[in-house]
Amino acid sequence: MNSARPLFKHELLNFLAFAVRPTLGPRLPGRQLGDGWHLDWFQALPLKRLLQWALALWALNMLALGPLALSAASAAGAQHRLDIHNIPWLHALLWAPIVEELVFRYGLRQPVKSLWLLPFAIAAMLMGPKWQAMLLLGAGVLLCWWLHGRRSLVWRPSLHWHAAYRRRFPWVLHLACLAFAAVHLHNFSLQSAPLWLLPLMVAPQWLTGLVLAWLRVRRGIGAAIALHAIFNGGPLLLIFLLLTLLGGELPLS
Repeated sequence: MNSARPLFKHELLNFLAFAVRPTLGPRLPGRQLGDGWHLDWFQALPLKRLLQWALALWALNMLALGPLALSAASAAGAQHRLDIHNIPWLHALLWAPIVEELVFRYGLRQPVKSLWLLPFAIAAMLMGPKWQAMLLLGAGVLLCWWLHGRRSLVWRPSLHWHAAYRRRFPWVLHLACLAFAAVHLHNFSLQSAPLWLLPLMVAPQWLTGLVLAWLRVRRGIGAAIALHAIFNGGPLLLIFLLLTLLGGELPLS
């Protein structure tokens, strides 16, 4: 480690500063030393810290943004597509965290390498969790790993290009967060919902995407994937436990 890992409250303050003024650096203290490419995927992060962030997001979504989103969906006459009797464990815990992080957040810190991976990731996301899409996504990741060892084959941008990207990074970040939230409108069966209600319906996904973007930039893509999976798993586990305790039926009110 290059220094002691910060306390959760210090990470929270770092995130709030990032949300107000997004920057590419510096990394958070406590980062392992070694090959940056490898650590971007496999940076060690204690489960306790991931759970702390997940709990913070769950609390904010349940107490504030969740009720706001439900009220907006009700006002718009939109119905959620989730079938509580057929919980999509594979999609929520594995497929969505990997695919969505690679599509919306991998390129935040690796904009050049993402040019190779993004077409594979977008195609896989559109295809859904099918074996063909899994093979396609795996091929894209393997291609990036192969190119990492053959840097002479990859375009290396100039210092001027890097400086220009850093200046435009806040725009890139917020557009990525908005796109991530907008994709989750697919979770609803939209009738004739007013356009001004749509952002409110995906406010929880916007906030979650902002936290995941911060974690991706400050820690790495592997940490963002892990938090994404934990965040998705919590509500589904709660639904599963309630269904089990209540004999398979949830009360309507």
